[in-house]
Amino acid sequence: MLPAPHSADSAGPSRADVPQKLDLTAQIARDLIRFDTTNYGEGRSNGETDAAEYIAEKLRALGLAPELFDSEPGRTSVVARVKGKDSLRPALVVHGHLDVVPADAANWSVDPFAGVIKDGLLWGRGAVDMKNMDAMILASLQDVISAQGAPERDLVIAFFADEEAGGVLGSHFLVNEHPHLFDGATEAISEVGGYSITLGGKRAYLLQTGEKALIWVKLVARGEAGHGSRMHPNNAITRLAEAVAALGRHEWPIRLTDTTEQLLGEIARILDVDPQRVGPDELALATGTASGFIQASLRTTANPTGLTAGYKHNVIPDTAEALIDIRSLPGEEDLVLAQIQEIVGSDIEIVTMHRDIGLETEFSGPLIDAVVSTLERHDPGAPVLPYLLSAGTDNKALSTLGIKGYGFAPLRLPADLDFPAMFHGVDERVPLDALVFGRQVLTDLFSNY
Repeated sequence: MLPAPHSADSAGPSRADVPQKLDLTAQIARDLIRFDTTNYGEGRSNGETDAAEYIAEKLRALGLAPELFDSEPGRTSVVARVKGKDSLRPALVVHGHLDVVPADAANWSVDPFAGVIKDGLLWGRGAVDMKNMDAMILASLQDVISAQGAPERDLVIAFFADEEAGGVLGSHFLVNEHPHLFDGATEAISEVGGYSITLGGKRAYLLQTGEKALIWVKLVARGEAGHGSRMHPNNAITRLAEAVAALGRHEWPIRLTDTTEQLLGEIARILDVDPQRVGPDELALATGTASGFIQASLRTTANPTGLTAGYKHNVIPDTAEALIDIRSLPGEEDLVLAQIQEIVGSDIEIVTMHRDIGLETEFSGPLIDAVVSTLERHDPGAPVLPYLLSAGTDNKALSTLGIKGYGFAPLRLPADLDFPAMFHGVDERVPLDALVFGRQVLTDLFSNY
């Protein structure tokens, strides 16, 4: 199935903006962007089925036998196993997700679901999160199968639904209901790692070896309903606003994990500064735009993301609610929830809507060695550094099967691109040459690891 352009007047850029020959990776990523797979959360979604069927067709064309799984109608994930030359080696899971977060077209300079190509970039919701990696996986598989028939080891290729809502209807569903799909796999690679940063004018790469825990909660304040004209000291909205402001302005202390301590040490070494004299935040800021991820990995974050209260202008409601996105360091979830209760006050109810574990894996082993050597072949002299992702991925679900997950979606990026700001941001985009680079690196890795 090929997607139609999102609208008749936004089918794409002018011919002058389109390269003479568009790389296969960009073609696939553009097609995937044109499927509006928006996931609104709390069970509301446009669904992933059309995109899943498109991917299944691509996999069948490579001689593979993809399986499609629906956790609910329209919520489709795709899995295929690629037999390797040596099936006695542990299998590697290579996974992406098909859903995207909402995009308000009124705030974008292009249609977020048109797959526009201009200025040497592919624009659209999912361009970096993460239909770019989905496309890189498919293009790299084609390269490997065409060139040598099979990768070195078995690959479990998975494209999950529902990652943007915690993976309940995607990765967690498959892990719980169909764990046999991942038999023999010990490691996995996916999004938000392998991208380049600029340190002291030189390029380096961040390999994601851990991710923070995820806790989505709802704060509930209760008061007394009444007429909006009255004196009303027991106002639920006022109480909720005070709690949200207190939590939103709370400054969480820096707490280094093994991963962040190692990362900061490497940054200090590359910049030739003393980490005992230069603080963690200062070192993080030295990474430029990458600090958008790195600073948040040094501490807990708790950000208000939604407010709900009231039903008429002259009625004081008896309840008010706020959504909070909490990301704690691995293993600190219960401690952080207790601290948040102290911050907002005992009269505010905290309802946990979704919770998932944090992960941290050592920066060593055969896969790490293979990733480092592969990047060295494609960008000689650029060091590879471990980092802790401030967000989360479907590696959380796979970890329950004992599979170690890493973020490795390789992209060589220009120094002036604010890559972290692309995630869930306005005018999400990725350079076309970065997609080509990613395809080449993944092809090399699949061919030799």
